[in-house]
Amino acid sequence: MTNLAHGACSFLFVPATRPERLPKALASGADMVIADWEDAVAPADKQSARAALEQAVQALPAAGRARLLVRTNACGSPWFDEDVQALARLAAQGIAGAVVPKAESAQVLQRIAIAAGARCALVPLIESVAGLDALGAIARAPQVARLAFGHLDFQVDAGMQCAADEGELLPVRMSIVMASRRAGLARPVDGVTADTRDAARVEADTRRALRMGFGAKLCIHPAQAPWVNGVFAPTAEAVAHAQAVVRAMAAAQGGVCVVDGKMVDAPVLHLAEQTLARDAWARARA
Repeated sequence: MTNLAHGACSFLFVPATRPERLPKALASGADMVIADWEDAVAPADKQSARAALEQAVQALPAAGRARLLVRTNACGSPWFDEDVQALARLAAQGIAGAVVPKAESAQVLQRIAIAAGARCALVPLIESVAGLDALGAIARAPQVARLAFGHLDFQVDAGMQCAADEGELLPVRMSIVMASRRAGLARPVDGVTADTRDAARVEADTRRALRMGFGAKLCIHPAQAPWVNGVFAPTAEAVAHAQAVVRAMAAAQGGVCVVDGKMVDAPVLHLAEQTLARDAWARARA
């Protein structure tokens, strides 16, 4: 649960029907890999996808299992109960946890947590108006490590037709960031960029996520993970400035001081510390 709670920036989906892709996905630079039992798997293939993933996980080293999540099918679907049973077996083998689609109830999350065990971290996907209404309870449910935004499904549920910049979703994104902060969770995970070939769009979407307070982004192609990681990793100039702020505040013994002609106080120090934490994560990944 440490990776989920502290700094993971890129979460890459892989169809559970293609377990041979897991090693490549883990080597792509993505911090976490999500084996998908939901949208990427046809109804007729649900059972075989479950079995294929359980077999594939046995061949992964412990470090790889610790970076693996599984997206279950939604509660109320015909496959949910068996998904939870299989998740419990996978958690016992050392996978990090589960992405829970269409999260709308803390009670469902509690049920999954009990069944899968205390080592299984949960990442609820907010994909509906009902999920938005229940944000506070979802964020405080047992074993929730982070919230994630399924913005494409959310638009459908809400009857929205968003422009290319998705400005209509800014209030929803901010609500997810604020709920995460109130519950003391790690920064939430923003939704996918559907165009797998447009690096500029991925970068722009990720920069918006960073500005708004998100700490990670979902990816649907291995090429997107390095682009996402690059945005969340601070520049050398930002790191140098953050280090100067920390040194200046230490010299001022916590009092107000000036760095590069600008006043520095406690909020600026906290921002500098966050920048250095993101830099430490990027260096550890490298």
